[in-house]
Amino acid sequence: MGATAGAVWGRTEQQDYRSRVRGTLLGLAVGDALGAPVDGLGIDGIREEYGAEGLVDLAPAYGRRGAVTHLTQLTLFSVDGLIRAQVRRDTGAWHPPTDLHRAYLRWAATQRDWGPDLRRKDDGWLAREEWLYARRDPSKALLLGLADATMGTPEAPKNPGELGPEAAARSAPFGLLVGWEPQLVVQLAVECAAQTHGHPTAYLAAGAYAVIVHALALGESLDGAVQRGFALLAARPGHQPVSDALQHALGAVRQGLPGPERVAELCAAGTAESLVGAAVYCALVAADVRHGLTLAVNHDGPSAATGALTGALLGALHGETALPPAWLAELEGRPTILELADDFAMEMTQGPALHSPAGASPGWLARYPRA
Repeated sequence: MGATAGAVWGRTEQQDYRSRVRGTLLGLAVGDALGAPVDGLGIDGIREEYGAEGLVDLAPAYGRRGAVTHLTQLTLFSVDGLIRAQVRRDTGAWHPPTDLHRAYLRWAATQRDWGPDLRRKDDGWLAREEWLYARRDPSKALLLGLADATMGTPEAPKNPGELGPEAAARSAPFGLLVGWEPQLVVQLAVECAAQTHGHPTAYLAAGAYAVIVHALALGESLDGAVQRGFALLAARPGHQPVSDALQHALGAVRQGLPGPERVAELCAAGTAESLVGAAVYCALVAADVRHGLTLAVNHDGPSAATGALTGALLGALHGETALPPAWLAELEGRPTILELADDFAMEMTQGPALHSPAGASPGWLARYPRA
């Protein structure tokens, strides 16, 4: 189903899809914001700061409660790039990795500039959101990968030794392309991850994560979604570390009560595949979203990334209404996230009514220019 497949959406299907899109993006941002204050702290340091139970509520980071990191910023630009790809298809040009790369370059500009440059008419509305110009500890790999206009590819990737989780964390929106075949979702995530994270384990982890979100967005169980990930990974050279991390996560579910030590073990060295595995584990054992997210951030590993990866899975699985409302109330950028989520859902379900080769809504093209 979906605009990309040419299917007709009923009202109920559209409402469910929009709820999962909102849930994915808000869940990622909430998990990111929850983990940000303890990112880099060991479990002993977390308990010393927040008590024996660890962090159980939003806490200040970057000068406020509910602040997000570069992981949420980049994910929003992933969404922007996907909408722009659909709009630009009207011109006969169809290469989504290029559109995503342009979106990531717009994010990179937010990390250099003081604020929006209104002279850049092709930026669209998202790049004019002033709050996104806050620099929130982006990794060196991101800044180097997007430091020039050359686009990395799996054949010639940027940062070929980079194993970090940032590319996987920004790949959740690819899973929301429910009109695409799963293998194409994997391929898009892989190609876009290689623009900054060129190690095969890192970009295959991004592909696996995207296709797990894809299955959840289509209404599958989390266990079924992971099994689909295994099947699609198996055909790709270099998949073993990612498959092993997911298998380790499934095995950990049967090893007693969940706790920080188990999550820390799964996170290992903080590499992409280990954090995707840890997020799958936290989502599988979660009694509810709050429990899953607090489990995801209270450990010795990278808390913001694990929280973000877990939050997107739980949001795609349960929809926006399952997210803790008190956390959403304080979430930085929530109006922007909701606006972008609804635009994405509208584009994917009603794109032909917004634009076509013969014409387009002027308002839509102002928001998402074809250039």
